Amino acid sequence: MAAVTGERLKSELEMFDIPCRDDSVLDKMVEQCICNRIQADEMVLEWVAYSTTKNGLKLTTDTLEQFEHEVLNKKNKSKPSFRKEETHNRTRDIHSLQELIKAEEEEENLLDSYSTPAKKYSQRGAKGEVVVTFGAVQGTRWAGRKALGAGVQLELLEGPEDSLTCSYKYMFQRLRDVRNVLTEKIEELGEGLKSHFNIEEFSPVSLPAQDCVTVLGQVCCDSNGKLNAQSVLLEAGPEQGGQQVPVDLSELKEYSLFPGQVVVLEGMNTTGRKLMASKLYEGVPLPFYTPEEKMELDEEPMNVLVACGPYTPSDSLTFDPLLDLINVIVRDRPDVCLLLGPFVDSKHEQIEKAQVTETFEAIFSRCIESIVDWNKKRWLSLSVCTLPERHPPSFHLPAASLRPAKPQQGPGPACHPGT
Repeated sequence: MAAVTGERLKSELEMFDIPCRDDSVLDKMVEQCICNRIQADEMVLEWVAYSTTKNGLKLTTDTLEQFEHEVLNKKNKSKPSFRKEETHNRTRDIHSLQELIKAEEEEENLLDSYSTPAKKYSQRGAKGEVVVTFGAVQGTRWAGRKALGAGVQLELLEGPEDSLTCSYKYMFQRLRDVRNVLTEKIEELGEGLKSHFNIEEFSPVSLPAQDCVTVLGQVCCDSNGKLNAQSVLLEAGPEQGGQQVPVDLSELKEYSLFPGQVVVLEGMNTTGRKLMASKLYEGVPLPFYTPEEKMELDEEPMNVLVACGPYTPSDSLTFDPLLDLINVIVRDRPDVCLLLGPFVDSKHEQIEKAQVTETFEAIFSRCIESIVDWNKKRWLSLSVCTLPERHPPSFHLPAASLRPAKPQQGPGPACHPGT
């Protein structure tokens, strides 16, 4: 495609005796040619046909905007999309297929490691053994303080006024509100990336350019499947055009992306149809939390125990894993214990087959009561905080009701912030 210039358009207009002495009009026509991917002669022919139907409409910037809305935009909508054809016609060899199969198997194995404890829980081996360690753990004392609960005060980062306290209907938001939230997120995170990496300005993602450009947007997937290197799209905010462009990541040495992630990419987009990414600006990490009260030098570090559910084996709804956890709590006496859900897996065999003889609330209350009873019997001054969980963990959840059972100390139930 030959480059479109103002002189070329002016000469084409003179062939039809259309005078044009305003440079802003020529600049507007050049912009329309680039954005709509048409040549100068085709642009002039379309204008002549349009102006003739409008009784000799004069060539101005206002009439060009009207022409773009009534003619050029409709032509773009009528053009067939080649994106799906490229996706279906993409050839794969035996190596790429093996890589896809291997990646899916790794994901399945990772998900299985976080599932409900297997059957025959009491007959398992390697009880209490450390499976994975992170950081320096030699010489670390895993017991709580001598004075149980001394100096330990557990507070929620967000107060009750900022937390969800009741049930909420999801997916009932207006599309305009959802768009405004996503736009605000892109702009806010984009400003942080712009100032951190000293970026002058962002370019529109779909505007063809022969030079290297820097674009801002959020990562999307071109289908309803899993995100992979061939299905990455970059969706820009309204200030950058608000369009989606496929991204080629083959030139990047390493990257880690997820849908909805706001990123800054640097690369070439010569046709306006695909961005060849050459550099990825990763997100700016949030600062670490700085407490108002500083810990004294001679003060012992706090011991926190975190456990994730479910707390039942897959063949029954008995809380044997939870009882083993409580024995560890009694032995190590941590200062704080965080219990994350699900307390009972919604994919449990007995729940899916409707073999449960009591309500879900009764099962949950029985779980919490066992924790409270052990806390009373063993005289544990333990602060307990519970977080709800569900499949998939993508929605904001209200705090679970602990009535009639409630821990003696700590904030008790907390809402799930969502992802």
